[in-house]
Amino acid sequence: MVTDKIAKLINEQITKEQYAAHYYLSMSAWFSSKDLDGIANYFRVQSKEELMHADKMFDYLNDVGGEIVIGEIPKPPHEFESAIDIFEKALEHEKIVTKSIFNIVKNANDESDFATTSFLQWFINEQVEEEANASQYVTKIKMVSDNPSALYLFDQELAQRVFDPAAEK
Repeated sequence: MVTDKIAKLINEQITKEQYAAHYYLSMSAWFSSKDLDGIANYFRVQSKEELMHADKMFDYLNDVGGEIVIGEIPKPPHEFESAIDIFEKALEHEKIVTKSIFNIVKNANDESDFATTSFLQWFINEQVEEEANASQYVTKIKMVSDNPSALYLFDQELAQRVFDPAAEK
């Protein structure tokens, strides 16, 4: 059984993951409106991954007998200054998510909730990858944003990304 405190933190994280999905979908829409469909694809896939993260936490909480409470998802921003602004905001958001997951792990450790700590190890590893990717893309978008040919190639690179639910397990 999971404690009420840990269940509350996981419920809050589910909401954060769902918010992240909406946030990335909003970013995708911005790129679509600029005819940068490859970059829009990247953020669409990112949105789907965040929903899968929420689903994993939902299923875990259900498996350990925690009460699932669906939280309100705030409206994400939809106006952005530039492509660089979006990638920087995505990196900033990933850092917020990482901090939140670390907080759940800390609390689970404090309560000797080894099952939750073990479960969250996958998310810790995922966040290392997410932050590394986001940081790399901030660097790349800064390099190519003033060069239409390079931006085209970057857009084509991100168009190759596909959502793989099996990779999320």
